[in-house]
Amino acid sequence: MRAAVLHQTGQDKLDVLDDVEAVGFGPGKVRIRVRATGLCHSDLSAMTGVLPQPAPFVPGHEGAGEVVEAGDGAGSLKPGDRVVLCWLPACGTCPACRRGQSQLCLAGFLNAGTPNFRRTGDDGDVFGFAGTGTFAEEVVVDARCAVPIPDDVPFDIAALIGCGVTTGLGAAINTARVEAGSTVAVIGCGGVGVSAVQGAKVRGAAQIVAVDPVASRREAALRFGATEAVAPEELGDADQRVTGGEGFDYVFEVVGRSATARTAYETTRRGGTLCVVGAGAMDDFLQLNMFELFFDEKRILPSMYGGGDVLRSYERAIALWRAGRIDLAGLITHRVPLTGVNEALTQMRTGEALRTCIEL
Repeated sequence: MRAAVLHQTGQDKLDVLDDVEAVGFGPGKVRIRVRATGLCHSDLSAMTGVLPQPAPFVPGHEGAGEVVEAGDGAGSLKPGDRVVLCWLPACGTCPACRRGQSQLCLAGFLNAGTPNFRRTGDDGDVFGFAGTGTFAEEVVVDARCAVPIPDDVPFDIAALIGCGVTTGLGAAINTARVEAGSTVAVIGCGGVGVSAVQGAKVRGAAQIVAVDPVASRREAALRFGATEAVAPEELGDADQRVTGGEGFDYVFEVVGRSATARTAYETTRRGGTLCVVGAGAMDDFLQLNMFELFFDEKRILPSMYGGGDVLRSYERAIALWRAGRIDLAGLITHRVPLTGVNEALTQMRTGEALRTCIEL
């Protein structure tokens, strides 16, 4: 089958090969024919080494498809079932899962260290990013990674729910719990950031300021519910206009860098909430002094994969989409075949795309 492979961390292009096979099928596993997958910035971060990932590997973790084969112990899954791939599956028994915080379950991380692929005639391991690797025509994953979806949810929409939509929407709904009538700023308006904008809108925020250096993304944010959109250097003026310089009730950092997190902290009002959504590097440190931490009484809330039970977050996203409360189709600004994956990487790096859907 075909798959896009990164041979060494730090390379900026993927090699689309046709001699790759998905391995590991057996009890408790399912083989999935991937139909659609989104390119998430976390894939780029894994390619550059910002996020740890053994190489060589197949990127991609935001995918959907149909079950081709189900092993013994795969529950009710059967061939033909339509599923979204969950890169952080819940074990259901650990303390985090029992508390309803399946987004903090560590069982899924065990999948990331197990090879998912190999090349025909080659004994070398090829991993799947985050234990999945959806830039491939087929994947073999733990049955808990395959979440059934209703027939009316298209594969491309389901793929986005697998990561970006759940992450951004959940940050506003589950983690920050944005209050009606509040002021919100979202720094970083790719697919995840725009989903946070939509989440804030669903929660009833009165003012939502989208912040991004790319003009097309600022324009898109307005379509998804932002009340205004500004470049980063204009954020201070927007703060004066919207809050009188007091700072926003909620600020979402959706970039994953300490510099933007510091800006977000400074733009949050005293007693307000900074929600950190972006996944950054382990050696990039946010500097806060102990006096401001105490005196400002700002809440700093990291949000991992939507900050709530993952399956419930999927269900909520589908319900809101069905009701017309959120726009998911509009998030897909570009579509490419698997052979166009490097074009998709360029679109992500330049900020041209909100989400590029790779259709397989």
